[in-house]
Amino acid sequence: MTEALYEIRDLNLSLPDLARKPLLGRAPPINILKGLSFDIPKGEVLGIVGGSGSGKSTLGRALIRLIEPQSGTIRFNGTDITHLGENALRPMRRHFQMIFQDPMSSLNPRRTVGGIIAGPLRLQGLDGIGNRVDEALDHVGLPMSFRSRFPHELSGGQRQRVGIARAIALRPDFILADEIVSGLDVSSQAQVLNLLEHLVEELDLTLAFISHDLSVIRRLCSRIIVMHHGEIVENAETSAVFEAPQADYTRELLSAIPLPDPDQPWT
Repeated sequence: MTEALYEIRDLNLSLPDLARKPLLGRAPPINILKGLSFDIPKGEVLGIVGGSGSGKSTLGRALIRLIEPQSGTIRFNGTDITHLGENALRPMRRHFQMIFQDPMSSLNPRRTVGGIIAGPLRLQGLDGIGNRVDEALDHVGLPMSFRSRFPHELSGGQRQRVGIARAIALRPDFILADEIVSGLDVSSQAQVLNLLEHLVEELDLTLAFISHDLSVIRRLCSRIIVMHHGEIVENAETSAVFEAPQADYTRELLSAIPLPDPDQPWT
């Protein structure tokens, strides 16, 4: 059996419900994640899917400790990171990185591509930054000349490649990709998915890919977690989810995906 990189047990997380905040006082809490338990084996490409408000993005941010849960346990490579303070987390962050949905808003418009990729490397105090930047650009298929370009000079697909390069420059064990192809055209989507497939194999990465689009998840992921109202309603191999979904909500998601040929089933 493959060793688990992540072990999640009975994870619960609440956030303030700002829509119900009174004029005076604190907003009441709303339960976002409700008792989640699952593992992510090393080398797996896990799809996390669900509709708006399902908790999938909150779960992703909890995995890399951008949000601290109220209870439960998150173990990363054997270390309990559930309630670690920022000083203890900082040296660990190079091992789990994130690719953001909107590359334009996540890339500093005042920095060049080279400066953007080098930023996390400097924060971690690593050596050989220039070589690492060049290596990251090469991995994502961008020429060295892009080091001096600014984000506004790039296409959407190129900006997303820079975001991927920034994440892999630290040579992490785990990458969280949150809806990273939803804003791209079909051609750019295919190119980014091909790139991720290649990087997972070449760099021996573990990847969690968050999406509302099951057709994208099917293309990339070996296993799928389906979330609904903060709970896991399905956790199975990708082929099993598409061939014999167990949850009603999963069947609803599948029925909402347009088929290339309406007369042919998914299988």
